[in-house]
Parts: sequence; structure tokens; C-alpha cells
Amino acid sequence: MVHALGPLDLDVGPGEMVVVLGPSGCGKTTLLRILAGLLTSSTGEIRHGDPHQGSLNGTGFSVGMVFQDSNLLPWLTVDENVALPLRLRGVGRRERLARAAELCRLVGIDGFEQFRADQLSIGMRQRAATGRALCGEPDLLLLDEPFAALDALTREQMNLELQRIWLARPCMAVMVTHSISEAVFLADRVVSLSRRPGRVVAVTDIPLPRPRSLEMQTTPAFQDLVARLRRSLEERE
Repeated sequence: MVHALGPLDLDVGPGEMVVVLGPSGCGKTTLLRILAGLLTSSTGEIRHGDPHQGSLNGTGFSVGMVFQDSNLLPWLTVDENVALPLRLRGVGRRERLARAAELCRLVGIDGFEQFRADQLSIGMRQRAATGRALCGEPDLLLLDEPFAALDALTREQMNLELQRIWLARPCMAVMVTHSISEAVFLADRVVSLSRRPGRVVAVTDIPLPRPRSLEMQTTPAFQDLVARLRRSLEERE
């Protein structure tokens, strides 16, 4: 058995974007899968709201997740993929496709609703996956390096789009990445993890105003934050 995560205490506030940064194998994806309920931690618990109300089980707390791979069903159309969570809940076809059309507009793939998932580019599939994650209006949005497979220019554009989408529908969000600049661009706070077993070695506030532009990445304030995060990771190599 691999011990992926060490003791870890993480709070996420309402409408806050927290980005988890760390080296490969430090337990970032494991953390997200525990938060999503896809894995069970050996110790500890996850709570929402009042710390005395108990764990998430049975509270009605909803989670949406965007994986590294879009995991769309290739035989379904885009709108059917986006609306899949509603279909699984038994929502009628007309209502769920109306919701899918709204989300396709939000994530920037309107006009492609009737395309099959396997006809889309990687970037467009990730947009569709983001729409699917938002379909149920989740209390918590989880993002597991959703743009890691994209080229640098497309990844920058998708970071802009993710910021736009999240600002339009703010919710608690936790994203993991290897990219320090991506973390600074998107986060309200960055949580730096050590090598496996991952533990928190630094929590850095990102006080940059929103919405953030790509040009902001060249400013001294942005570069200072990038340098600070790099040091926080290098000092614990």
C-alpha cells in the first residue's frame, strides 16, 4: 500500500478558489478523489458548513469534478454528455437539454451541442467536461489538472475561460496543478504540498485583483508570488 498523503488540514471558504501545488506523486489527485467521495481516507473526515454537524455523508452536499481526461462518453452528443448528471437523477429530457444548452453557452461550446464527443478537440472536450461538472450546480468544484494535455497557448486561453466561468458561477473550488504560474493566476490561496506522503508546507494568499489578464503575469507582483511559491517547494526538496 502506498502512503500518498500525510496529516493534512485544509479549509475552503464559500466562493473561494484554492489551488493545490506540489511535485508528482505527492497525493494531489488522491486528495481530490477523497474530496469527491471516490476514495476513502484511512483516517480523518471531510466536513461542510458547521464543523459540529458531522461528515459530508448524507448532508446533500454536491460535488462536481473535472478530470485530467474529459471522460466524456464518445457515443453521446455534447449536450447529452453535459446533461448526463441530470439524466442519472431522472430529470426529463426537455429540462436537462435546456440546462445543457445554457451550460454550453457558459463554457463556450454553443453550436457544438449535436457533435459527438469524439469529434471534438481536447480543449473543447475539457469545456464540455466542465459544463458537465457544473450541471448539478455543485457546492464544490474539483479540477484535477484539466488542461495538462494542452499546448501552452491553449492552456493559457483555457485558464482565462475557467476564470470567466468560475466568476460567473462562483462556488467553492479546489484545483490541483504542477504549474506555479497557473496556480498564481487562478487561486485565491495556494496550498503547497511536500513530496509523498504529501503534507502542507505552505499556504500562500494570492491578493491579485480579479478578473486577471494574461498581461498580469508579467507584473512584478505576479512574478514575486511565483518566486515565493517556487522557494516554498524547493526548500523542502
